[in-house]
Amino acid sequence: MKITFDFEKPLAELQQQIEKVKQVEDKNKLDMSATILELEGKLDAAKKDIYSNLIGWQKVQISRHPERPYTLQYLELMCDDFIELHGDRTVGDDKAIVGGFGTIGGQTAMFIGHQKGRNTKERQMRNFGMANPEGYRKALRLMKLAEKFNKPVITLIDTPGAFPGLEAEERGQGEAIARNLLEMSILKVPIICVVIGEGASGGALGIGIGDRVLMLDNSWYSVISPENCSTILFKTWEQKERAAEMLKLTSTEMLKNKLIDGVIKEPIGGAHQDPVAMAGILKKQLLKDLKVLKDRNIDELVTDRINKFCNMGVVIED
Repeated sequence: MKITFDFEKPLAELQQQIEKVKQVEDKNKLDMSATILELEGKLDAAKKDIYSNLIGWQKVQISRHPERPYTLQYLELMCDDFIELHGDRTVGDDKAIVGGFGTIGGQTAMFIGHQKGRNTKERQMRNFGMANPEGYRKALRLMKLAEKFNKPVITLIDTPGAFPGLEAEERGQGEAIARNLLEMSILKVPIICVVIGEGASGGALGIGIGDRVLMLDNSWYSVISPENCSTILFKTWEQKERAAEMLKLTSTEMLKNKLIDGVIKEPIGGAHQDPVAMAGILKKQLLKDLKVLKDRNIDELVTDRINKFCNMGVVIED
């Protein structure tokens, strides 16, 4: 069943009109090509108009589309090979975070990312992309392994937040994320971070410290989700659209506020419309950034990385 958001209904109606005209053409052996061409032109124009003027909440909806590519799909499409590594060597293997060595454009890199599920069983196994402390400790173990072999780290961020359960807090959720922030800031290899879907709170930031932090056009990055923000501020989820605008969580706003380094355009309608094309666009950007970063002096790279994050949110008053 195709999922259509409220703001996409005009597109669905035009698509239905096109299908009906095609059916009439086939049934009655008529030449309806002119009508079809006209409707397709209207559909293309409507797509450009709608998707170029999305508000914050609409981008949040697209970022959560169940057919949107997740980390493992990107790795399958981008990498010549990928070997997944498991476990934090302390508690277990958190399925909400995946990672391992992969080859991209002839270069070996350590890939780490959040992973959601496509069906109920997978979502439960992946814990809806919400990592436990052992997930972040696994990520750190893999980053240290990459540093040992002098390989760059690439992280793909897509999570509604770190798992908030009592057991996660008992095992040191806050400490695990804080440790990652510290260790990633001084890791002596290039780091590229890409928000491919949802980037919520410390769950995203736990693998989000990098020399280059990028966002896909229809992703979001914020300290809190619009629904939870609405609940806190307005005591109801019904103000989530308003909260999304207040949070300035879109890629455009994040770039404007100098909290990220770039925005990667998606195929019109979102990454789920053409995952192969999206993977190609992402791969091209990663190779471009890797080429620049690998030529940098590593000590200067680490210093610049630290300074970049330390300068965020700093206000200087005369």
